[in-house]
Amino acid sequence: MNSAEEIRNSIIDQLLTISNKEYLKAIFEIINNSKKEGEKIQLSDAQIAMLNMSEEDIKKNRLISQEDLDESDLKWLESQ
Repeated sequence: MNSAEEIRNSIIDQLLTISNKEYLKAIFEIINNSKKEGEKIQLSDAQIAMLNMSEEDIKKNRLISQEDLDESDLKWLESQ
């Protein structure tokens, strides 16, 4: 991986597969504590597009509860 964006996207891809709440909290704390106060974060075009798609899903009520998502994840994991 050469660019910061490629590294960032790889990390995001890996984060999306983590379901352990405590592990995610620890990662969140590391990231949260490493930000400089008042620092603006530059989002990539892909990140902006994903946020816009999320907003559209919310507006159209295309939502799933965390409980249903967890159940779906378990079924998927058991099938692997």
